Amino acid sequence: MRRSRKYQDKRKVLGDSLEQVDALTALTRIKEVAQDWESVDLDVRLGVDPRKAEQNVRGTTALPHGTGKVPVVVVFCKEDKLEEAKEAGADYAGLDDLFEKISAGWVEFDTAIATPDVMRNVAKVAKILGPRGLMPNPKSGTVTPDIKAAVEAYKSGKVEYRTDKAGIIHTTVGRVGFDVLDLKANVDHMVGVILKAKPASLKGLYVKSLSVSSTQSPSMRLDLSGFSS
Repeated sequence: MRRSRKYQDKRKVLGDSLEQVDALTALTRIKEVAQDWESVDLDVRLGVDPRKAEQNVRGTTALPHGTGKVPVVVVFCKEDKLEEAKEAGADYAGLDDLFEKISAGWVEFDTAIATPDVMRNVAKVAKILGPRGLMPNPKSGTVTPDIKAAVEAYKSGKVEYRTDKAGIIHTTVGRVGFDVLDLKANVDHMVGVILKAKPASLKGLYVKSLSVSSTQSPSMRLDLSGFSS
């Protein structure tokens, strides 16, 4: 595959794509080739079978230094919870009006939270939200009667992680403009959380590979031996 000159120049700084390096080295090199506004993303390839419910690794955690982005939060709730949602910092709240917008193609938000009593209503847009990872779920704390706590948690940097159909977890761990040690702390934290989430039923290798990249840079492989559960 032919690569652009810019890509090739970045690859020279980052090193061989098959080389495994420690997180601090990888993040330092990425900061050399990327711009401050770019996100820093972590990809974790797991040896799980996502088709098996007990091996579908997912959860939430609060990164030590946040993601550098304030997420857009939607709350699905009845009228008696609207004020609570707005006071907590929700960007949008309601029911039928939101369903109408989503059904028309609007999905310009990062997190959707719902009270338990409206989940039957939310099913109307499940086919749109589900494939995008936006469907409220009790396991991630996004189906809850405590709207205030949920909204505040996500607004302050709580992130959700989950395996995709290929058994890979893609998650943002900060911005290039962060101090490199803060980025490393976020990476260490996220990897540690994923390691502890190893399914009890899994036989064989759990983590196959780790890599980090910025929005517009090639990825770098991380040495798994630098992490511990």
